Amino acid sequence: MSAFESRWNPQSSVAQQRRAAMLERLGALRALEERAAHASAKSKPVFDKRGQLLPRERVALLLDPGSPWLPLCSLAGFLHDHKDPALSVPGGGVLAGIGFVSGVRCMVVASDSGIEAGAIQPMGLDKILRVQEIALQNKLPFIHLVESAGANLMRYRVEGFVHGGALFRNLARLSAAGIPVITVQHGSGTAGGAYMPGLSDVVIMVRGRSRAFLAGPPLLMAATGEVATEEELGGAEMHTTLSGLGEYLAEDDRQALGTAREVVAKSLDSSFPRRRESSDGEDWIPAPRSESRAGRAGMTGLGGLPPRFDADELLTLMPAHHREPVDMREVIARLVDDSDLLEFKPMYGAQTLCVQARVAGHAVGFISNNGPIDVAGANKATHFIQWMCQRGQPIIYLQNTTGYMVGKDAEQGGMIKHGSKMIQAVTNATVPQITIQCGASFGAGNYGMCGRGYAPRFLFSWPSARTSVMGAEQAARTMQIVNDAALKRKGLAPDPEKSRAQFERIVQMFEAQADVATTSGLLLDDGVIDPRDTRDVLRQCLDMCAEAEARTLRPMQFGVARM
Repeated sequence: MSAFESRWNPQSSVAQQRRAAMLERLGALRALEERAAHASAKSKPVFDKRGQLLPRERVALLLDPGSPWLPLCSLAGFLHDHKDPALSVPGGGVLAGIGFVSGVRCMVVASDSGIEAGAIQPMGLDKILRVQEIALQNKLPFIHLVESAGANLMRYRVEGFVHGGALFRNLARLSAAGIPVITVQHGSGTAGGAYMPGLSDVVIMVRGRSRAFLAGPPLLMAATGEVATEEELGGAEMHTTLSGLGEYLAEDDRQALGTAREVVAKSLDSSFPRRRESSDGEDWIPAPRSESRAGRAGMTGLGGLPPRFDADELLTLMPAHHREPVDMREVIARLVDDSDLLEFKPMYGAQTLCVQARVAGHAVGFISNNGPIDVAGANKATHFIQWMCQRGQPIIYLQNTTGYMVGKDAEQGGMIKHGSKMIQAVTNATVPQITIQCGASFGAGNYGMCGRGYAPRFLFSWPSARTSVMGAEQAARTMQIVNDAALKRKGLAPDPEKSRAQFERIVQMFEAQADVATTSGLLLDDGVIDPRDTRDVLRQCLDMCAEAEARTLRPMQFGVARM
């Protein structure tokens, strides 16, 4: 491999215009995330009066101070329940991310009970299901901080109730796989919500605040006529002394979170290696890993030299519109160790990039796009995917494509069958695959470049990402041609005004749906990241993949049953 020689001038007027556009878009997306935090914080007086911590305070207290934190799906639900962009609050009523608890990397999920008392929102359910899947794939202990009013009956949908069963199924799957499930019951868990602690391995409850019952006093009276208090039906003292649902009784939120940290510290063995602080107390370095195929393949995550280019330059590379070209080698060079690249088949299928490099010591393969994927590019990518699978090295897809090549020459050259081979290779790859949507992700290019439908281990977007079946103007022009042809068959002439109005309407519809705030709100990614953080995000993801590969669990036929 050799160090990449950049031809990009990050100080040029074009670069600075792109940087300004990227920062503006990033600021708008971060403001949406802050909207959820602000909405939750409005409940602080109520929480203070009850002697409780706000959800974000709980998460912060659970995590190791100064350790890495990777938030997930923070825009979930944006524009889903409220179509007005100015009023929609993202997040799905759930906080989720991957961080360190007592030195162990864990999946942490918390009810955002400062918003609608933590009632589960439709996209909040999908968000929990997604992070459960990530925990299962990466063998991460699952810690759930629960305080939820359950389903919002004013927004009840039968399909939400039915699909919600998967949440509890996944808790059982995690436990049976040998992955610890720990619940801190900060507040209510009613009806289906009561099965969250019920399907956990260890439950910590808070005196006077925790509630878990299949039917609360109102439903109990309506259904049977029986009168009982909340404490009698499902209070913390009752569950830790009589029913056995809870293992530990805490006096307040702080003690409960401290107990959770102690459970992780005392209960997780060498299968869950711990990280330790470096001597200066600032950096975090990997715990030793057992010898494994991952280690032999170079997935050791020992650090590596930083890139030779400033991460800030990543803000200058992506244009505001996908019609402007980008050399994605410039992006890769700003992500990999020492900006050292080995390009695979550089003169064949040149618009499809296949590159070997290292990220924080992990040997990886990159696949990216400098244009549409043509026949040669599809064959090259297929070959490279198989080569990476043989070497046991993860594949990172940097999406920036308008799709597979179309036209007479492409069709006669077998574009369908060669593109299909690439999709076959992506589908059946035996190594972890991670996708970053940097720019355009159009048509079947989304599939061939390991989009959400192909289950990459992680998928993040840049603010510049655009996802669509095709470009907005291309879609509008296509419909215009089809409509004009239909009118011609009827002997009618197109109305220019109507045709123009329809064109603009279709463009607007496609642009709105392609926008990253919309796609992230629909959980078509795991979050929108600052381009400058991409290397760190990849490092964390690759560390997790390597740790999961090396981790030996003790699966059982069933999950741990409550006794």
